[in-house]
Amino acid sequence: MDPLPPQNHFTYIVSRPIYSNPTFEEDNQRQAREERTLRERLGLTCGCSGKRALKVVKGVFPVIDWLSRYPIREWLPSDVISGVSTGLVCSLQGLAYALLVSVSPVYGLYSAFFPILTYFLLGTSRHISVGPFPVTCLMVGSVVLTLAPDDHFLISVNGTGLNGTGAEVNTVDVEAMEAQRIMVASSMTLLVGVFQVVMGFLQVGFLVRYLSDPLVGGFTTAAAFHVLISQLRIVLSVPTDNHNGCFSVVYTLIDVFTNISQTNLADLVAGLLTIVIVVAVKELNAKFQHRIPVPIPIELIVTVVAAGISYATELESHYGASIVQSIPRGFAPAQPPNTDVLWNILGSSFSTAVVGYAVAVSVAKVYAAKHDYPIDGNQELIAFGFSNMFCGCFSSFVASTALSRTAVQESTGGKSQVAGMVSAMVVMIVILALGHLLEPLQKSVLAAIVIANLKGMFMQVTEVPTLWRQNRADCFIWLATCLASMVLGLDMGLLSGLVFEMGTVVFRTQFPACSTLGNIPGTNIYRNMKDYQNIAEVPGVKIFKCNSPIYFANIDYFKERLRATVGFDSVRVFKKRNKALKKIHKLIKKGKLKATKTGEVLSEVSLGVDNKGFEGERNGERETRKVDDGNWPVSEVEVHVDWALELPVRVSVPKVPIHSLVLDFSAVSFVDVVAVKSLHLVIKEFLRIGVHVYIAACDAYNTPDEIIRKMEALAFFDVEITQGLLFLSVHDAILFIKLETANGGRHDAIVEKLSLMQDCEEPPPFTEEEDLIETYDNQHRAIHGLSN
Repeated sequence: MDPLPPQNHFTYIVSRPIYSNPTFEEDNQRQAREERTLRERLGLTCGCSGKRALKVVKGVFPVIDWLSRYPIREWLPSDVISGVSTGLVCSLQGLAYALLVSVSPVYGLYSAFFPILTYFLLGTSRHISVGPFPVTCLMVGSVVLTLAPDDHFLISVNGTGLNGTGAEVNTVDVEAMEAQRIMVASSMTLLVGVFQVVMGFLQVGFLVRYLSDPLVGGFTTAAAFHVLISQLRIVLSVPTDNHNGCFSVVYTLIDVFTNISQTNLADLVAGLLTIVIVVAVKELNAKFQHRIPVPIPIELIVTVVAAGISYATELESHYGASIVQSIPRGFAPAQPPNTDVLWNILGSSFSTAVVGYAVAVSVAKVYAAKHDYPIDGNQELIAFGFSNMFCGCFSSFVASTALSRTAVQESTGGKSQVAGMVSAMVVMIVILALGHLLEPLQKSVLAAIVIANLKGMFMQVTEVPTLWRQNRADCFIWLATCLASMVLGLDMGLLSGLVFEMGTVVFRTQFPACSTLGNIPGTNIYRNMKDYQNIAEVPGVKIFKCNSPIYFANIDYFKERLRATVGFDSVRVFKKRNKALKKIHKLIKKGKLKATKTGEVLSEVSLGVDNKGFEGERNGERETRKVDDGNWPVSEVEVHVDWALELPVRVSVPKVPIHSLVLDFSAVSFVDVVAVKSLHLVIKEFLRIGVHVYIAACDAYNTPDEIIRKMEALAFFDVEITQGLLFLSVHDAILFIKLETANGGRHDAIVEKLSLMQDCEEPPPFTEEEDLIETYDNQHRAIHGLSN
């Protein structure tokens, strides 16, 4: 809806009582909430009926719900066409992404096939294409290279020395290395699936929300850089050592440039041509996507052509090109995981589980919003968990989704996961019949396909200037996560980014934006005094707003900003006033000051200060009485002190320019125990110097009465601080203050203090609560003094 133009101002008039919270509840007959017992809640949750059982079954197996309503004539042709196109892309990406895991390409085909079967039964997204994802593949690959490096499989074989004599030569036992690496990868995949299933059953899918868009963007950009470096050595076909952990990217680059002279030109040329062609055709597909009915399957075309050229020209034998070599037909038999390695990969498996799920559910939500159907985040966790557990039993690696592959499935007309099943059939055909035709394919071509598909991830760098302009905290999260992931590795980088993100949240709530509000004249609108010219401060009233929750970490900052807003320290004012009262009391006892029944104090000995701080004689008659033995009948004398004027004693008492303080809690979402206790003390500090405090709008954006109920539970209210200080809005509080002021309802709390002091030899000591207030304040000041 467009905003109204400036020249069109519409007014409305609302007539209602001034509401404090108690009067509002009384007038509108507030109802008590119905609190169910644990037994009743369990009965509702665990109750069983035929209808409820069917709902549970459909929730666990969503395929039952949507497949029974599947429109065969309208959707099946599109799903078949989409499935064939997506299946070819899945096959080629599976072969390519296997290089990231450092296993044979055939295991990439398995990883593109098995997860689709279980997701078809358990998933809630109709459009995502389940299978390998570069980031998760690289995270698995780093664990594989850590636990199964080349050095662990060196064997000695007989060879021929330089002088023609026999000599032992160390070489890698490739067969044993491949077996161990796929065992590590499949065991980690199984553990990833277990983590995801457990999180799904515990309904903790919300934890992924802590991975904000800037954090995921920085992390995936750094992961793309890791993928680029790992594939660069394959494109150049140069030998490098296995590096993991901190600065692994730097060490890999050093190895690449150290051995750059050993570059295989055939692999380099094939890789560069593949990158250029694939990127160019993908750009054409994106530019003319509304004119081309089906995107050009450029990866398939390039792969088939490259395999044909390699086979025809015998690049391996003539030019030493590195090729796929062996893609056995059929599936590998199921095998249990290696339990010996599970304890070594717990942390990496958990982070991979979170990243894989976060990426998949993000892509799923994009297409769910586009096609208007719901996504169940916890069910997605269960679906991907069982998919990965299934993959782990059949020599596969972690499954997630990829935006490029999902875009192919959706853009070619895919309507449901029937397209996914068709793509699985295409992958199965490749595994059973066509895989051996790709054996002459150069690995540099597969690596180039991986690099070409990283373009979207690298383009996330363009978000940084936008984030800098919109929200610098988010920009810092992006940069910190990206740099940490590149330098420390993906696992530690993700953890570091998450810690940094939580730190920014804590920092922003620990030092929240606080403001002084003023009134837009003639309205009930209150805004920041610094933001508007046509705004007025309510005379004698300060309106203080804190734009964050109030809890143990920011309560001291809250008090500091409150002191800065009102312009005085209530504790210091109270101490100075008491000091002045003590001196006045002593002077009265010595006879240097005399008080009349009307409250006037007469000075027999000039103090050099005009006695303007006391009420004058009303009728012009000076009725004086002498002090007998230092006592004065308290029932006959009440001395009124006007602290705004000069006093008859030499004590500098800070001025208090306000009589009321309104705390706007409309942006306060919660308070904790420390905050409630501290607020209680702060209000007491203001009350004892005659400043009345009100809290407004404390349930404006919260669950109704959430903060009030918290205050009641923590004994916030007592005889002095009642629920009468709570108002529905700031305007209600201001109108109430104006009425009280007009009716003369304001009085100085020190009047009674002075009357009592005249009744005894020494001034009365502070109450236990007043001592507590001062002790609390002094302790925190001492702590801040030490830290400065």
